[in-house]
Amino acid sequence: MSTHEWPLWEVFIRSKAGLNHKHVGSLRAADAEMAVENARDVYTRRSEGISIWVVESKDIYASDPTEADALFEPADSKIYRHPTFYDVPDGISHM
Repeated sequence: MSTHEWPLWEVFIRSKAGLNHKHVGSLRAADAEMAVENARDVYTRRSEGISIWVVESKDIYASDPTEADALFEPADSKIYRHPTFYDVPDGISHM
């Protein structure tokens, strides 16, 4: 990173109480406070959000998509974790 380039931040917005934060984009800012303020200005211009998270991109560690088979294979071998073995009671419509 050049000495004149601000760090990259990932921005997550919660649109309503009770909902999850969703990734909405990235921006550059000098620090976390500036990142929140800039995220508010860029991603919530119409008061769409009630909460903003910013995470410096360098702090995010992600799996390699080319290794997805090996990473997720253990879940496939535990078929009892799949909901196909369970009956949903009548009256439960939101599952």
